Amino acid sequence: MSSNTKQSIPVAGFVVTLVGAILFSTKAIIVKLAFAGTHTDALTLLTLRMLFALPFYLVAAFAVSSRSSNVKLKGKEWAFVLALGVLGYYLSSLFDFIGLQYISAGLERLILFLYPTFAVFINAYFFKQKISGVQRVALLLTYAGIALAYFGELAIDSSNPNFYFGSFMVFLCATTYAMYIVGSGRVIPRIGSTKFTAYAMLAATAGIFVHFAIAGDTAKFQAEHGLWLYGVLLAVVATVIPSFMLSYGLKSVGSNNVAIISGIGPVSTIMQAYFILGEKIVVEQLIGTALVIAGVILIGWKRKPAAVVEEVAA
Repeated sequence: MSSNTKQSIPVAGFVVTLVGAILFSTKAIIVKLAFAGTHTDALTLLTLRMLFALPFYLVAAFAVSSRSSNVKLKGKEWAFVLALGVLGYYLSSLFDFIGLQYISAGLERLILFLYPTFAVFINAYFFKQKISGVQRVALLLTYAGIALAYFGELAIDSSNPNFYFGSFMVFLCATTYAMYIVGSGRVIPRIGSTKFTAYAMLAATAGIFVHFAIAGDTAKFQAEHGLWLYGVLLAVVATVIPSFMLSYGLKSVGSNNVAIISGIGPVSTIMQAYFILGEKIVVEQLIGTALVIAGVILIGWKRKPAAVVEEVAA
């Protein structure tokens, strides 16, 4: 289906895409609940998430590799895909989970939503892609929104000694994820998004498992009541199911519409944080969120379909 927004949007496609975007936005809420309800740490929780998501990506990798149209990777391509997986789903996720220990879910989602703007800067600096006038306006809107929301959040969370550290960790998450997005945009056209995502996730899972084997504590898996449930929710509800739903949305409503509909993510996170976690909502946060969403939609307006699911999955 064409991504031309003037065409009518199928109701089923719109609903599936909307629900998928909302499910993706539950990640921060589930992580915050896990930290509040157990004595777990970021590495342990992330390990569980990848453990339960692993079977799905193994099946995907096997299925796509068994097709007659499968494109075999060369040596450098293998290294590139594996490195991007470690960068985008291991380091980026680890930074994100660490940051969520110290800042609100709403602020985390807003800072994380900066990654498309970082991707613009990376492409401009390293690959000499010119920043258009529309993109400049989008960047201005996005950073103005983040600044407004950030200072509004700081006013109600001024007593948190780790506020800046947590913000910096999520900032690192957005930066590494932007690097992953830029890199994936250069390899996906050749090998396909499904194969790339499956292999990248498997590489990230291996990295996380090695990290846990070195620094983790397996006793926490048994000691923390309910921890496994949070791992299942993170893997299935907040990762695997919405990724398939947004894949359906790409085929049904087009990439531009998926990018627009997915703008509900930060709003969904803020509302869930308010009703489920009891986080406060300030006027600056609402205005800032609107500006950030507007900026990101402008930046992502002409994105290629192959990259959309990768991006909204953050």
